[in-house]
Parts: sequence; structure tokens; C-alpha cells
Amino acid sequence: MVSRQVIDDFLAQKTLALVGVSRNGSGFGHTIRKELSSKGYELLLVHPEADTVAGQPCARSLKDVAARVGGVVCVTPPASTTELVRQAADAGIRRVWMQQGAASPEAIAFCDQEGLAAVHGECILMFAEPSMWLHRVHRGINKLIGKLPH
Repeated sequence: MVSRQVIDDFLAQKTLALVGVSRNGSGFGHTIRKELSSKGYELLLVHPEADTVAGQPCARSLKDVAARVGGVVCVTPPASTTELVRQAADAGIRRVWMQQGAASPEAIAFCDQEGLAAVHGECILMFAEPSMWLHRVHRGINKLIGKLPH
């Protein structure tokens, strides 16, 4: 289980790279983009094939935004996430959030080996404050059943 300290440190970074926002405006990447932006985060979108998404410019790689971000949020298939954590390490990004469903055993192992602070198996929207009522309920249930990081 990921520690609450690692989660809180990640969320203290107010400029983040976001990878996994689709060009068509749908999907959970867009939900994360909208909600984190409304909470005051500056999100730098990274998309290898798009110049803009939802009217926002996109960088082509993590290397292009590394000097400006405190971490990267991956909302990608596990195979892509494995490559992204390698790119993050190469670019000097030391904090990674692998949104639920994005992590792979290889990505987690790589982060552990390279000393990257990695969050996996958790939804960023459950912890980024102020959280919506649904995320607070989810957090409360996880606390009751002993699955809430501490």
C-alpha cells in the first residue's frame, strides 16, 4: 500500500504533467483534467500525436515539460505507463501517479528500483481537495475496510 505521505507530497506539487487525455474529449483523463484544474492545479498536457486537446496545447513528450512540473499523472494503459515511468525518470521527474488501472507490475518495480515516488492503485480525485461528495464517500468506505493509505 502506498503511504499517505507519498500521496500528500505528490498533491503538494501544483504543476503536473497529465498523460492520457484523449483527443475526442471523452474518458477519465478529461475528468481528471477538469477536476484538478478547478482545484488550482496547472496541468501540462502531454500527447505524442496532438498539438492541442480541449483547446489546450500539448507537449509531445515528458522531456518537453520536465523542468516545469513536480510530477506526472498517467491515465494510460499499463503497457504505456511502463514506458512513461522510464521517460519520467530519464527526464528527471521523480513523482508519478499511476491512476487506477494504469499501473503495471513492471512500472511499479521500475519506480521502486529507480527511487521514484509512485502512487498506484488510488484515484487522484479521491485525495485532491476539495473532493466531490462521491470521492469523499469512496474515501470513507476505504477507511472503514482498512484500504485507505495512512
